[in-house]
Amino acid sequence: MKKIEAIVRPNALKAVLHSLKEIGYSGVTVTEAQGHGTQKGETEYYRSQSVEGLLPKLVISMIVENNMLEKTIEAIIKAAHKGEIGDGKIFISAVEQAIRIRTGEKGQAAI
Repeated sequence: MKKIEAIVRPNALKAVLHSLKEIGYSGVTVTEAQGHGTQKGETEYYRSQSVEGLLPKLVISMIVENNMLEKTIEAIIKAAHKGEIGDGKIFISAVEQAIRIRTGEKGQAAI
C-alpha cells in the first residue's frame, strides 16, 4: 500500500475528486493548508517591513493499493495541471499497515 499526499490549489479540488471518482477511487481526506514554493507567495507589508506571504493550498491524502498507484497519480495530475507555477506537488510514501477501527480489518481490506 502507498500513501499519496497531493498539495493542490483550492480551485482544483472539485476536478481532482471528480477525476478520482472516474477511476473508482473515493476515499480521501482533505486538509486546508498554507504555504509557498517557487511562486514565493504574496508579499505583505507589516509595520513598514515586507513579509513573504503564504498562499492557500489543500492537501489531499489517500491510501491506495500498489496496483492503483500510477492510475491514481495520473488522475490527480490530469485534474490539477494548469501548466503554471503553483499547480502543486505529489508525495508518495510506503504504508506498513492499515487498520479499520470499527471492524478491526487490516491491510488492504481496511482501505
